[in-house]
Amino acid sequence: MPQQLVVTAIGTDRTGIVSKLARLVTDCNCNITDSRMAIFGGEFTFIMLLSGDPAAISRIEHLLPVLGVELDLTTMTKRTGSHQHKEVAAHYVLEYTGPDRVGTLGAITGLLASRQVYIGSLQSQSKTAADGQSIMHTMMTLELPQSEPAAQIEADIGALMQQMNLTGSFHAQT
Repeated sequence: MPQQLVVTAIGTDRTGIVSKLARLVTDCNCNITDSRMAIFGGEFTFIMLLSGDPAAISRIEHLLPVLGVELDLTTMTKRTGSHQHKEVAAHYVLEYTGPDRVGTLGAITGLLASRQVYIGSLQSQSKTAADGQSIMHTMMTLELPQSEPAAQIEADIGALMQQMNLTGSFHAQT
């Protein structure tokens, strides 16, 4: 029976890191079933979901720290099971842009949590506009519970975005 392992690696960005991590996964006879990579500042970040038989998963747990030291990466692993999807009423996308201020993401996610909305993915990036102002752009995929009407959640998010001087959209995922 295949097992699953979440692997996280963080370190100074340089060419070849993904290749060496992928080679280790292959050499351990594991499969990468999902992955995300991003650069934050000068740091490389990589998250993978691996699957493999128990011996393969144990092998990668044993060998990854050695490769991490070689590549100057901080690594972490955690065994996991399959994601259990909940019954949801609808899938939505929330996207917004506005001034990059402390607490914006916390306020938006706090509202979503209070309504039992599940955040499936989140991307947020700050950029400097031509006038020198820092602007944040955020996009989330959401799963709305059957117990919460989408129209009410949309109204509440719209009111909060207006209060925070954000522009954006809340729409069904296609």
